[in-house]
Amino acid sequence: MKILFLTDNFPPESNAPASRTVEHAREWVAAGHEVTVITCAPNFPAGKLFEGYRNHWYKSEMRDGIKIVRVKTYITANEGFIKRTLDYQSFMLMGTLASLFQARPDVVVATSPQFFTAVAGYVVSLLRRAPFVFELRDLWPASITAVGAMKPGRLIRGLERLELFLYRKAALIISVTHAFKDELISRGIDATQIAVVRNGVDLNRYQPASKNSELMQQLNLTDEMVIGYIGTHGMAHGLPKVIEAAAKMESNKRVVFLFVGDGAERLALERDVQARKLSNVRLLPMQPKERMPEVWSICDVALIPLRNQPLFQSVIPSKLFECMGMGIPVIMSVPTGEATEIVDETGCGLVVEPENPSSLVSAINRLVEDPEQYRKLSRNAQNAAMQFSRQSLAHTMLQLLQSVARGPQ
Repeated sequence: MKILFLTDNFPPESNAPASRTVEHAREWVAAGHEVTVITCAPNFPAGKLFEGYRNHWYKSEMRDGIKIVRVKTYITANEGFIKRTLDYQSFMLMGTLASLFQARPDVVVATSPQFFTAVAGYVVSLLRRAPFVFELRDLWPASITAVGAMKPGRLIRGLERLELFLYRKAALIISVTHAFKDELISRGIDATQIAVVRNGVDLNRYQPASKNSELMQQLNLTDEMVIGYIGTHGMAHGLPKVIEAAAKMESNKRVVFLFVGDGAERLALERDVQARKLSNVRLLPMQPKERMPEVWSICDVALIPLRNQPLFQSVIPSKLFECMGMGIPVIMSVPTGEATEIVDETGCGLVVEPENPSSLVSAINRLVEDPEQYRKLSRNAQNAAMQFSRQSLAHTMLQLLQSVARGPQ
């Protein structure tokens, strides 16, 4: 089967869409299928080209058996609605054009969160006469209004109409959460058109490991409990409240907060830390994807926060599964929903009220003062990881693609 996959995030970018796509694609290639990924030059989230890359009109390479085609786009940081929309639309246009020069696919897959990529996928499916599969990672544009980037109005209503059009035109929608599926059904999308393949973890890479001594030394860490936030520093994550929690705990010399990543809120976070003169906060810039297990290794607890908005009840942050693989307990500070259910059911961490610094402080203190509970949560995390093996989930998604692909497989 020939799979054409459109995504504007791909390694060496290390965010969730990039990781999911490349890990699935490797498994599909290993199963004997041809995979072509149309993407852009790596620049997320800072809007700066990664070292060694240029914003070529068209650049093709083979890696791990995957054909990777990178196209020229308007590059900007992950902030500002108008600039980001230009970024998205430029990929929509260039991704569509590049797809016309590839071998005719048996199935076209396009992934959100921003669905201008899905527009490209739909147009390509028409032009190449192949089924269109919409991989749904986020309820966009609802997430725009949830973080306050735009107010509801005529433009948002227009985007919602486009969103529903794409759902209805897809031969198959593959949602990353059951909550997204339920939302689409409530909006009139046929349940038989939607399948769920959750995010997961590559257990060959993410497994319990000793703390990386080089990073520990670089960050001046000894035996403190490290509370790690690793990922995009965006408007959705409520990080100012985490800094408030760090300020409340500065006198506790047994705890250090570590922030690793970049994004629209990173500069504001750095300024807040400096203004408060917090000695219990460490900051690292975004790290290459291949270093993620090393970075996770120095974290004793993973912090997974989102703002207290109803939309985020349906979100499952993918870092949860990496933490399971590493055996790292989590503190889940998100609205009650599918993600908190997973934490409760597996016993891999604690759930606290989102954007509540006092609740976060209480949860951290519980883990500091009760080593046995900490060890129990760590064991539970490791045990739960097998349920979310990326290899198994990639095979499940492959079967779904085969079910709608054109021609004999």
